[in-house]
Amino acid sequence: MGVSFDKIDGSLCLKFDIQPKADPTPDQERAAKLVSPGFGRVFSDHMAVVRYSAEQGWHNATVEARGAFQLDPAAAVLHYAQEIFEGLKAYKRDDGGVNLFRPDANAKRFRDSADRMAMPPVPEAVFIEAVEQLVRMDREWIPSGDGSLYLRPFMIASETFLGVKPSHEYIFAVIASPVGSYFKGGPAPVSIWVSRNYTRAAVGGTGAVKCGGNYAASLRAQAEAIDHGCDQVVFLDAREHRYVEELGGMNVFFVFEDGSLSTPPLGTILPGITRNSIIALARESGAIVREEPYTIEQWRADAESGKLKEAFACGTAAVISPIGKVCSANGEFAINGGVAGPVAMGLRKKLVDIQYGRAADTHGWIKKVF
Repeated sequence: MGVSFDKIDGSLCLKFDIQPKADPTPDQERAAKLVSPGFGRVFSDHMAVVRYSAEQGWHNATVEARGAFQLDPAAAVLHYAQEIFEGLKAYKRDDGGVNLFRPDANAKRFRDSADRMAMPPVPEAVFIEAVEQLVRMDREWIPSGDGSLYLRPFMIASETFLGVKPSHEYIFAVIASPVGSYFKGGPAPVSIWVSRNYTRAAVGGTGAVKCGGNYAASLRAQAEAIDHGCDQVVFLDAREHRYVEELGGMNVFFVFEDGSLSTPPLGTILPGITRNSIIALARESGAIVREEPYTIEQWRADAESGKLKEAFACGTAAVISPIGKVCSANGEFAINGGVAGPVAMGLRKKLVDIQYGRAADTHGWIKKVF
């Protein structure tokens, strides 16, 4: 296939060749899978794929049957970890239409991640078109109710060579997975383990990048959390091991008795789109939101004194999850008696109602696919 472009809002966008799967999942089988899909275990029939070479640029854009990539054992991604990804969701509205939530923000962060990892940027119009085309093709895979279709855009280095340098060939793809709640039982308060032995990121590193290496580095700490009976791990800064940064896969917020909120500043943490949305919604309601350092010692002291009323984690997958208990080698402490607080649950409802089209979108965050 040759390279074909259209102009979309002044930006170049590839034309996608639509190649429906010859034997799509039967309706009855798909319905059974959607009853309780869990998270990231069930996948839809198709994927969007675009390839890149230094000579041709981005080309061969298709929506095709989901299947395995053929990679040489010396493919660069397998040895030098040139890989980035994103996460966003498609939501079914009550009228049967489908919403995407802030896909432009995901597209921009994907470009920023690519820049840091010395990878070619995917034009934002191509990113969004790939996502939309896949949603249109697999719209029947979107669960009803509070479920959604989790979309995973990603890019890998596919050139065959051994040598530490940026690849000249890449694959950009989007796959889809119908999902229910990220945590079993829904947004009940979670327990977290304070990691003292491991750090997630340092100044000058890739903490602000959504790359697989960050998550691989968090797995041992996450296993440590599970060994101590906790749901998630929280990381401290790499220099002093005092300042709270983020959880293994989520940003974190603190709610104080005066109604103000605080969240760790950007720099070595992921600039979460849910994080940014929560800041906007909280400020819109009149709350003061600070982006400032916060130590683990202060967290304990504020929780024990009652100054801290709530703490919660947030991200695309989990939306908002209250934190009920914090555990460490130095003991544990509860927050708000270990129950979900009104601020976290109120913000969660506001955000989810916008995503599903049940509340007005005054921020221009929603993109209707149809």
